[in-house]
Amino acid sequence: MLTDIQIAQQAQLLNIKDVASKIGITEDDLEMYGKYKAKLSDEYMDSVKDNKDGKLILVTAINPTPAGEGKTTVTVGLGQAMHNLGKKSIIALREPSLGPCFGVKGGAAGGGYSQVVPMEDLNLHFTGDFHAITSANNLLAAVMDNHIHQGNTLRIDPKRIVFKRCLDMNDRALRSIIVGMGKKADGVVRQDGFVITVASEIMAILCLAEDINDLQERLSKIIVAYNYDNEPVTAGELNCVGSMAALLKDAIKPNLIQTLEHSPAIVHGGPFANIAHGCNSVRATKTALKIADYVITEAGFGADLGAQKFFDIKCRMAGLKPDAVVLVATVRALKYNGGVTKSDLNNENLDALAKGIVNLEKHIENLQMYGVPVVVTLNRFITDSDAELAYVKKFCEDRNCDFALANVWEKGGEGGIDLANAVLNTLETKKSNFKVLYEDDLSIKDKISTIATKIYGAKDVTYSSEASNAIAKIEAMGMGNMPVCMAKNQYSLSDDASLLGRPEGFTVNIREVYVSAGAGFVVAITGAIMTMPGLPKVPAAERIFVDDNGVINGLF
Repeated sequence: MLTDIQIAQQAQLLNIKDVASKIGITEDDLEMYGKYKAKLSDEYMDSVKDNKDGKLILVTAINPTPAGEGKTTVTVGLGQAMHNLGKKSIIALREPSLGPCFGVKGGAAGGGYSQVVPMEDLNLHFTGDFHAITSANNLLAAVMDNHIHQGNTLRIDPKRIVFKRCLDMNDRALRSIIVGMGKKADGVVRQDGFVITVASEIMAILCLAEDINDLQERLSKIIVAYNYDNEPVTAGELNCVGSMAALLKDAIKPNLIQTLEHSPAIVHGGPFANIAHGCNSVRATKTALKIADYVITEAGFGADLGAQKFFDIKCRMAGLKPDAVVLVATVRALKYNGGVTKSDLNNENLDALAKGIVNLEKHIENLQMYGVPVVVTLNRFITDSDAELAYVKKFCEDRNCDFALANVWEKGGEGGIDLANAVLNTLETKKSNFKVLYEDDLSIKDKISTIATKIYGAKDVTYSSEASNAIAKIEAMGMGNMPVCMAKNQYSLSDDASLLGRPEGFTVNIREVYVSAGAGFVVAITGAIMTMPGLPKVPAAERIFVDDNGVINGLF
């Protein structure tokens, strides 16, 4: 059996200008990055801005398990299937981070015969967007430290600096560091730290900005520190917003690549969903809606994280109204939620399936809470029994969800035809009455409580004294009307990764709260979640090598 990277490397790619022509984009509309990658020009995006919007379809999933769900694979396969049915469609994805690529997860380009390509480029440096974001972030940090060293006219309190440097790599040793050691000329000694680039505020800003002007306005609002009078100090006051924007002027343009079946894919931005807001860029999604009749996008991890943030942050800010949601699950993952060990997942077990399907049930209820029609799809494995598949199908249909099997890993677009038809049927027969979960004028604690109790199923929320004080400060600064971005582990509906299925009666613990004023949301960190992940004992990086012909192996 071929690996994902072997399948990708054997593919015959079209020149990206030929892929673009399928949806009416000319070579003059592209800024080429070689033969197989391009950015959409500002002139092109401006030329289509008054077109009628297509239908917006979100792909999300149950809580991820070691058994695998294949959300991106289903997204790509659904896009290929729509293309095979003659529909003018496009998928809109996030760019992968180098952190998980070399850590546990590996690449994020889909899998099997439902991938976006060139796979190696996408998973590694791609068009340099993440490097630009990293550079802009660290320029701001350097300018801030230099300002303190050169006299500190803004009276920044070195003990109240909240802006961190970033790196797109899992590196736990950088979570908490000391900078400025050495001679007097080496800067002011202070405690500092790194976040992973995909958790940085500048990543969020790039993904939420409507255009270059909005980008600069958001950058100027970043709170980097507080002064000795406990007043916020912003990036705008450090006079480096123009320089940051110069680093980001190309990164803000969406990227166009292709699937294995040569259908178009816009891939842009990459905030993590367990830490950040987990959606691709607003510019990418809005442009896709102007050039296609059907836009299929995804949000990271389970629906309790990615989908909730897609609805309550991205759609709220950008004025988007999704028309349908595809909820991805696997029989294997549901049995895992029912207590079956990974080694026994290949065996039929209807009792465990019945026990674990409550996780799917909760996600269905949550999505329906937003007023959007739901299609459930099982990413099919060869070990799934007919009885297990029938059980899940009836379970979903009893809850007013269309249902379809997806076999897109093995068969590509052909294996997604049933799912595509189910989605089209839902779009034709069910109306979306999308609404956000909470209103802007709720207090920050009420917003957190609403998410925790309604989406996670928690009984209560507790706060550290630091978190409560931070909330009071944020509301005193007039920023309490912002949406909340919950940073939570992805493996459980709760903030305890070991609680599988549909836990009840638990308490969510809020450890830290801070405002991302430029992004426009408040971040609430739960449990032991880290904004700089670490590598596992045996990282994926140890399996990757380049052979004598310059071909990358081991990337998956």
